[in-house]
Amino acid sequence: MLLEEGCERVLIIWDLYPPWRGHHEKPCRKEDKEQIISSLNKADVTSQEVYLVCIREELEAWLIADGRALSTVISTKTLPMKIKDEKKPDSVQNPKGKLRKIFTEKTGKDYNDKVHAEKIIKALPDWKKISRSPSFKRFVSKLTEDE
Repeated sequence: MLLEEGCERVLIIWDLYPPWRGHHEKPCRKEDKEQIISSLNKADVTSQEVYLVCIREELEAWLIADGRALSTVISTKTLPMKIKDEKKPDSVQNPKGKLRKIFTEKTGKDYNDKVHAEKIIKALPDWKKISRSPSFKRFVSKLTEDE
């Protein structure tokens, strides 16, 4: 439907460790990809303009890469915060847990992915630090391919 409505491409992004995967289930990109492609085929989606991007842990891995954006979101006018960059964001196990810890320690409030993720992305001054993430670089390459 997105392609029919004029989208040039569709990116499907998934976590290698999604909440529905059991704790003891070993993840497999190949199996996930095959399942996604099978699901797309069943829905008669066969376009070459559909791209798959797997994030090793969670989307929050991208959000912890740039401390500048996190600092902007967490800081107040009276209490500026300085959060360190995560230099290898795709290697962090449980990045959402790390964000929750940062939010709790620095603000006394919990991280809310539906609210804070968008704020962090909008606070990025550039993509330099978030591009340390191989999965984010793949996302950008598929987003801008052939431009």
